[in-house]
Amino acid sequence: MKIHHLLLLSIATFGLSSLAQDAGVATIELKPDAKNPLGYDKTELSVTAGQKVKLTLNNTGSIAPQPHNFLLLKPGKLDAVGQLANAMLADPQGMAKSYIPEAAKADIVINTKLVQPNQSETIEFTAPAEPGDYPYMCTFPGHWLLMRGVMHVTK
Repeated sequence: MKIHHLLLLSIATFGLSSLAQDAGVATIELKPDAKNPLGYDKTELSVTAGQKVKLTLNNTGSIAPQPHNFLLLKPGKLDAVGQLANAMLADPQGMAKSYIPEAAKADIVINTKLVQPNQSETIEFTAPAEPGDYPYMCTFPGHWLLMRGVMHVTK
C-alpha cells in the first residue's frame, strides 16, 4: 500500500512540475479576424518581461484569404516600419522578402515570414526584458493600417 501511495505521489508531483513549467510559457494564437480579414483577431496581448513566448500565426478562417505576417516592433516604431512596408510594394522582390523591410531590421524584435492562406507558422522567443507597449503588425502591402495591435510587456 505504501508503494502505491508513493507512486501516486511521484506521478502527481511530476505532473504538477510539468504544468508549472508550461505555465511559464505564454502560448498565443493570432489569426485574421472573422469579421475584418484585414485585422488580427486579437489587438492586445500581455506577457511578462523576459517570459518565454510561443506565438502561432494561424492564417485560416478568413472570408478573404490573403498572406499575412507578424512583426513585433520596438515601442514607437509602428508608423516608421509601416511606411517602409508600404514602399516595398514597388520592390519586385517584396514577396520573396515577406514584405519585411530591410531598413527596419533594427526596429523589429521578432517576426514570422509571410504565411499563406490556410497555413500557419509558430515562433518561439523571449519577451523583451524592458516593460512597455510593443506594437505588432502585418506588413503585407496596406495591411498594417488595420492589422495591428499592442503586446503589453509588464514586470
